[in-house]
Amino acid sequence: MIDLWFVIIAFLWTGYFVLEGFDFGVGMLAPLVSRNAAERRQSLQTIGPVWDGNEVWLITAVGAMFAAFPAWYAGVFSALYLPVTLVLVGLIVRGVGLEWRGKVATPFWCDLGIVAGSALPAFLWGAVFADLLFQSAPAAVLGGLFTLAVCVLHGAVFLALRTTGPLRRRARTAAVAAGGVAIPVAVLALSNLGTFPALAAMAALAAAVALIWRRREGWAFAATAGAIVLATLAVFVELREQPLPGLTLAEAASGPYTLTMLSWIGLIALPFVLVYQGWTYWVFRKRVQLTG
Repeated sequence: MIDLWFVIIAFLWTGYFVLEGFDFGVGMLAPLVSRNAAERRQSLQTIGPVWDGNEVWLITAVGAMFAAFPAWYAGVFSALYLPVTLVLVGLIVRGVGLEWRGKVATPFWCDLGIVAGSALPAFLWGAVFADLLFQSAPAAVLGGLFTLAVCVLHGAVFLALRTTGPLRRRARTAAVAAGGVAIPVAVLALSNLGTFPALAAMAALAAAVALIWRRREGWAFAATAGAIVLATLAVFVELREQPLPGLTLAEAASGPYTLTMLSWIGLIALPFVLVYQGWTYWVFRKRVQLTG
């Protein structure tokens, strides 16, 4: 049961990083690749139907940590209280910006909030997990730069996949430029892990840049998503041995009865969540056209 719930939590965090990764990237890139208000709307409409649903993965991942591994949850969120609080502030600011920008006469402050509220969590989540692995400020900064760069690349590829016209062309250009930053940063950040998933993640990022250069947006998005999956897998492989300094996974876990009850709850609830979110992406699968 302990290993099962560790895998489930790793899966939930992976889903969160893949889905929110392109949300964060689009939020940061929208003002840069857009040339007017209509293009900014076009950019943000690519994530409009899904961004709040993507955040459910974070709520579920944190809730599962609290229930299945309370000592791990308590250690992480007390030792890293400030960065986690700043993540929440960023998510709130971004949510307000996304919800309000269509309801105000001057959306500049909303756009600024979307950029800042996307960049802050994108950087801080990488810093948090790097700090858990290495307990080092330089490693935390490097981890944050890695996730920030990968989110920008992932978001640029997503924009190229979901838009048309000049915005699509600029998104492809932005993706190539972002790849030029993300790949060397990934080499520095992931080489310390030295596992096969870490090496495969670097290769997937390089493949994504090559594919977007050849205008294969769908395959490029699959490659950036795969890179995030592999990088997250590499992190959780390391955390499996020692989720916190001086704490084993068995010591952090809840009792067998609690884990059994959680398993039944997850068995019933998780398929509904996956089916609903899959249906949402299917409904909004078409490219967003420029309007107004």
